[in-house]
Amino acid sequence: MINANEVVETNKMVSFEHLDVRTVTMGISLLDCVSDDIDVLCQRVHDKIVSKAKNLVKVCDDIANEIGIPIVNKRISVTPVSIITARTGDSIKVAKVLDECADEIGVDFVGGYTALVHKGMTEYEKKFIESIPAALACTKKVCSSVNIG
Repeated sequence: MINANEVVETNKMVSFEHLDVRTVTMGISLLDCVSDDIDVLCQRVHDKIVSKAKNLVKVCDDIANEIGIPIVNKRISVTPVSIITARTGDSIKVAKVLDECADEIGVDFVGGYTALVHKGMTEYEKKFIESIPAALACTKKVCSSVNIG
């Protein structure tokens, strides 16, 4: 049972110590979006992200209002793009779709412009890694990473 002291302490932390929830992340697998056609892949990615995450911001805001603690960032994390674009290439096109989804849904960030090369790197993954600066330059909300081990 919550006692009065705990409520007072929580209120102090929110008011004076700026307690917040830094980030809420929704993870979405895009493995079922893979296609040999980049346009089909992009459409599937868009449709899946928007359908799964369309209520994320509202739910986060509702929870924040209910508990009285702000949620600073709402984020989506997806299957590494290097995996889902291995057949088609043109990963920057997917980065742009991720950015469009972020704007459409209202989230702050989309993580997943990622390469997993901790067990070795293919030629495609090397090209993907080289595409990261261009992908980040043409998007506003896409985050990137490279797992090297």
